[in-house]
Amino acid sequence: MKEICRDLQDEYQVLDNMVAELDAGGWALITHCAGWSVKDAICHIAFFDAAAREAVTDAASFARSAEELFKNLDSFESFNQKTLTRGREMTVAGLLAWWRTERSLLIKALSPLDPKDRLPWYGPSMSAKSFATARLMETWAHGQDVADVLKIRRTPGDRLRHIAHLGFKTFGWSFANRNLPVPEKPVRVELTAPSGSRWSWGPENAADFVRGSAEDFCLVVTQRRHVDDTGLEVRGEVAAEWMKLAQAFAGPPDNGPPPGMFK
Repeated sequence: MKEICRDLQDEYQVLDNMVAELDAGGWALITHCAGWSVKDAICHIAFFDAAAREAVTDAASFARSAEELFKNLDSFESFNQKTLTRGREMTVAGLLAWWRTERSLLIKALSPLDPKDRLPWYGPSMSAKSFATARLMETWAHGQDVADVLKIRRTPGDRLRHIAHLGFKTFGWSFANRNLPVPEKPVRVELTAPSGSRWSWGPENAADFVRGSAEDFCLVVTQRRHVDDTGLEVRGEVAAEWMKLAQAFAGPPDNGPPPGMFK
């Protein structure tokens, strides 16, 4: 767990560095995600970091909190709004203090676990490593929303491997979540890491493939870029369909940005 916890901590710090010195206008800027402001993005991350900390340290308390969260919900949007309420009521200083405390406690709680330890969450339980990976993925994805609206170009790092792996592993989920049959035809993924290393998943002899930079692949599977706005090379009908609906995160199907938005 040391590597994933270190990478998660680094990802938190990248996002923290982007927002820590913003003025009121910066915090109020509207991102491309759900009409949320920069402050809303941090509210969302902080809420789920707090929930994750509770899930790791007190499963019974987390179960009660989860039950309360899901009471009287009529849509996924109302669920999202409930996750923003606490942070929105805080000052920026209070929000940052809350987030920093919760993420620190989460890292401390995750670090000594075995990667295969099971942890409760809102759906099925997750392994400790997958749990930490999901937090990294969400932090990086919403960090991209913040970076886009602030016109910041983040320097990618090899911790993207965790997100790329999650993106590949959610191939079947991306189809099933839309009530589509999961293709039997395999897809090969070959990526170039920021360091220049090569990462790959799937059978070497697969006719369908996705090739390109790890950053581009992660942007697509987290729905922060349309595949047409990246440099990914996509071959085969299954690979092409996957890249148009890939979704590495939980929740109802989403479509991400349309082509051309970020070109």
